[in-house]
Amino acid sequence: MDVRFAQGPDEVSKLNTEQLRKNFLIDLIQPDYLNLMYSHYDRLILGGACPKTKELELPNPAELRANYFLERREIGIINVGGAGIVEAGNEKYNVNKLDAVYLGKGTEKVILKSADASKPAVFYLLSSPAHQTYPNRLLTKEQATPTEMGELKTANKRTIYKYIFLDGIKSCQLVMGLTVLAEGSVWNTMPAHTHTRRAEAYFYFDVPENHRVVHFMGEPTETRHLFVSNYQAIISPPWSIHSGSGTSNYSFIWGMCGENLVYTDMDAVPIPELR
Repeated sequence: MDVRFAQGPDEVSKLNTEQLRKNFLIDLIQPDYLNLMYSHYDRLILGGACPKTKELELPNPAELRANYFLERREIGIINVGGAGIVEAGNEKYNVNKLDAVYLGKGTEKVILKSADASKPAVFYLLSSPAHQTYPNRLLTKEQATPTEMGELKTANKRTIYKYIFLDGIKSCQLVMGLTVLAEGSVWNTMPAHTHTRRAEAYFYFDVPENHRVVHFMGEPTETRHLFVSNYQAIISPPWSIHSGSGTSNYSFIWGMCGENLVYTDMDAVPIPELR
């Protein structure tokens, strides 16, 4: 498991491009492999798995000092590939593209599979510490009550699907969902915002080959940017904006944990104030 420590805004303002990528960006998806990255921002763990020719079991990294991965944690799993299967203890969930599974604290064994090896599932995982157990649950894309936002004239027409939040799947700390940009739209999360009560992570998918998303981060008046490709993730510090613009439309999974579960808890930054 890749372990990354936290940096403050003064440190980040002095980092060059390679240093920014080393600290905040991660490639998550490899065939028949389960990647994990532990961030010291709110102790989030990001993961990616593509079980093509074999099933993949959620490991128990030594850094957790636990008897099993979810002994003191909860996890959200969203499939962005072909049909997949999540086995959790004695439970089995069939997970199609854009379906989500939540597994609560105390779930001992988790196995990820593809229904068809020629069209493998691509699972994104996001885990946070948990002090209370909530029921395991599957929520399909159709059950996620999509919300339409933005306009084509400002190139930010998008559909937001909320899975793990106050009015959806119940959790201890985790909040999770995804955004799909309409064809012809490229901007996400603009106007930008911060929320110093919660760290966040973005996982970009359905980014066309040879296209990129420019992810903006940093303090509102001291911004930085990273070019991000398909199946790459960004960890976003609580003090940082997290916004992006692509060379084509794309989708991304957002997730966070911290002080509260209120999706709308954010500190908006007017566009003219960005630097």
